[in-house]
Amino acid sequence: MKIALVSPYDFAVPGGANNHICHLADHFARLGHDARIIAPASRREGLRRDGLIVIGERSIGLPAGGSVAHITLSLTLGPKVERVLASERFDVIHLHEPFVPLLPFQVLRRSKVTTVATFHAAKDEGRRWYAYFRPAISVWWHKIQGKIAVSPAALRLISRYFPDDYEIIPNGVKYDRFASPVPPFAEYKDGKLNILFLGRLEKRKGLPYLLQAYAQLKARMPDTRLLIVGPDGGMRQACDGFVQRERLKDVVFTGYVSEKDLPRYYKTADVFCAPNTGNESFGIILLEAMAAGTPVVASDIEGFAYVVGHQAEGLLVPRRDTTALADALLQLLSDPDRREEMGRMGQIKAQSFDWYHVSQQVLSFYKRVAEKRASLALEDT
Repeated sequence: MKIALVSPYDFAVPGGANNHICHLADHFARLGHDARIIAPASRREGLRRDGLIVIGERSIGLPAGGSVAHITLSLTLGPKVERVLASERFDVIHLHEPFVPLLPFQVLRRSKVTTVATFHAAKDEGRRWYAYFRPAISVWWHKIQGKIAVSPAALRLISRYFPDDYEIIPNGVKYDRFASPVPPFAEYKDGKLNILFLGRLEKRKGLPYLLQAYAQLKARMPDTRLLIVGPDGGMRQACDGFVQRERLKDVVFTGYVSEKDLPRYYKTADVFCAPNTGNESFGIILLEAMAAGTPVVASDIEGFAYVVGHQAEGLLVPRRDTTALADALLQLLSDPDRREEMGRMGQIKAQSFDWYHVSQQVLSFYKRVAEKRASLALEDT
């Protein structure tokens, strides 16, 4: 089967949807399928990926759910899409966020084969977007024969404006990569208990709330450390200022770290903490921590609750509640047996989200959609 995986997002900029597409393409290829990725890309150097078809070479950054989405708004995409579809002759076209400007929409308009779409978002901005553009989107909705949402949170958003039949097929995790035994960072294994925050330092990730909770925790449990891993997204200066004003000890900002070091940080942590404030359709970082056997404390938001069971693989607390966050961290850090049990349960659950299983679910969905499309075509003849 020849499959096109279409992204609206600049492929030169790392992001969740593009990572999702890459994992699907890799597993499709291992299963003997010909998978091509169609995406804009503002640069080609460093993009070492076979089967990447670049359409659109300029991108702009637009605010999206507390982050920035890099997309192309070129008005010359249509003829290029036409040529690619005519020459490649795909069996299945799989659009990711089909109505994010502008590339997937141009592909949808011209698709004449089995067409599937995945809806990733559960952002507040999505409500305004779908409400405003619903009349225009409705004209093309019928061209999508198969609809996927990555979680109940993503399903709730899209189905509010476009009621239809959807299949929930989640994001995945490279289970073996995070479950494999790798050494923790020795400099942090000094008897102190480590809390790990991992992500871009931007507002929706909730780091200021974790810092306030850590200040409460540190007064009650001095032998703790907070590891903050990730590049600055606009919050570093304010967070640094809080640490200095409060004279908080044992707060380590690592900045950006390489992908190969991420499993070691999860293995170094005694607890992984995700204090996000919302706009998360899924908890990929939670799955990574769970695969590593690290128990989780996270905000009780819909996208996270789909992945982590409260009192099972971790503890979920009300978002922005610094006292509840400090109490949950204290509970787990004070109880090594409970951490071990939650870590074990997390690994079991994370294994079911391995990309091998997810890619199989997607391929099975393609087959069902194609069969239904063929059956309807016969009925019309």
